[in-house]
Amino acid sequence: MKQFSTYLESTGEIGYVVELRPGIVSVQGLPKVKLFELVILEDNTQGQVIGMSRDRVDLILFTNTPVKVGTKVARTNERLQIPVGVGVCGTTISPMGDRLDSIEPIVATETRSIDTRPGGIMVRAPIDKTLETGVSVVDTVVPLARGQRELVIGDRKSGKTSFLLQTVISQARMGVICIYCAVGKRETDIKHLEENFSKNGIRDKTVIVAATSTESSGLQFLAPYSAITIAEYFRDQGQDSLVVFDDLTAHANIYREISLLLRRFPGRSAYPGDIFYTHARLLERGGNFKVGTGSTSITCLPVVQSVIGDLAGYITTNVMSMTDGHIFFDMQLFDQGRRPAVNPFLSVTRVGLQAQTPLLRDLSRQLSSFLVYYERIKQYTHFGSEVSQSVRDAIGLGERISVFFQQLPNEIVPMAVNVYTLALLWTGLWSDQTGIKLKPILRTIVDRYQKDATFKKTIDDMISSSATFQDVTNKAKTSSDSMGVRYGK
Repeated sequence: MKQFSTYLESTGEIGYVVELRPGIVSVQGLPKVKLFELVILEDNTQGQVIGMSRDRVDLILFTNTPVKVGTKVARTNERLQIPVGVGVCGTTISPMGDRLDSIEPIVATETRSIDTRPGGIMVRAPIDKTLETGVSVVDTVVPLARGQRELVIGDRKSGKTSFLLQTVISQARMGVICIYCAVGKRETDIKHLEENFSKNGIRDKTVIVAATSTESSGLQFLAPYSAITIAEYFRDQGQDSLVVFDDLTAHANIYREISLLLRRFPGRSAYPGDIFYTHARLLERGGNFKVGTGSTSITCLPVVQSVIGDLAGYITTNVMSMTDGHIFFDMQLFDQGRRPAVNPFLSVTRVGLQAQTPLLRDLSRQLSSFLVYYERIKQYTHFGSEVSQSVRDAIGLGERISVFFQQLPNEIVPMAVNVYTLALLWTGLWSDQTGIKLKPILRTIVDRYQKDATFKKTIDDMISSSATFQDVTNKAKTSSDSMGVRYGK
């Protein structure tokens, strides 16, 4: 930005700070200032108009630097814009577009306003491509699609971040640009993200937009809008992107703090009445859009933190109603040792199934039906009743599928491996193996698929030539010995 004196000379208007509140100042003067206009103080501190009344305007500041009453304020006649372009890839930036991981400036292609109107129905395209997260239980039971907005919900420390990192790694390896928006996190958490992306070789495909808990409330509030603006740039270049908002609970709390300091009337749980609109205008900027002769997607994964598994919280239900489903991380399953602790019965996907192939849709339908049956017979056997051999076989299969769904935080399972391994389990293979012995065998299949080109081609051909899950099961059964998967060779 230019200096204070330059803007003062160009606009010819000056205001004076008359009241101070944490992160917010009230200014008298500036008769022609507009809502959401960028302003600058005489010490070159930047702010934005967030409220207006008859005799004053309220500004939200983008720094924690103390401000004195009487400080001069000038208009800029501009809205907040950030630099975007290929140069932001591989960097960690602030919501203002300043680089945080290096002193070198960002090589930007252009600048864009962070507050834009979401595209209407005429610019949107049907969602028809699957999104692989690399997490077996999600990809098979709660499948996602590119352009979907899927809420990730769960208690604190229930494994949500591990799932998000697995999804980012899986998508970045497929060439998708991934923007990770961290709101109110610690600086150590940001460092962990940078190290994780670098270790997995995807740093050049990722952008981290960070507003730590020590930053001003204004910067934390702007972070999600800056992240989605970067995604919109890549959308216009025909590049698919994935945006993670971690998390919108912290973002809602920041906005509640700002609104209460502005003396706006509080609503339910003291949140402002426009909190729904605040998040809706953010998530509506995601989707699948017509670009040229094809389509390009912005997939959104907003995160909301629940309290003791409560799905009826105000912010939780708000974001649920504006997304295309949710993945619920159950703390009870986490305490039982389930990793990831995804509860498939309380998770929902609304558009992911429509993007699947007939084979994957058939697999998801059969697997979901079986898991429901498995849970019912498990409850029945708790009474100590004698069961038939078929019920014992079903319980054994359910236990082996549960072992297969157990996944390490750094383990990425391709979709083809999910289909092939579940087909082998469906045939009754490894029915004599316990969980401790079975897991290394299942992990061997993933390793062979990633390292053995012949093995990979065989599985891919088997799946591509099958119309239903039963076809895959029949082929897997006849080839299990010849492919050496029975004992994890």
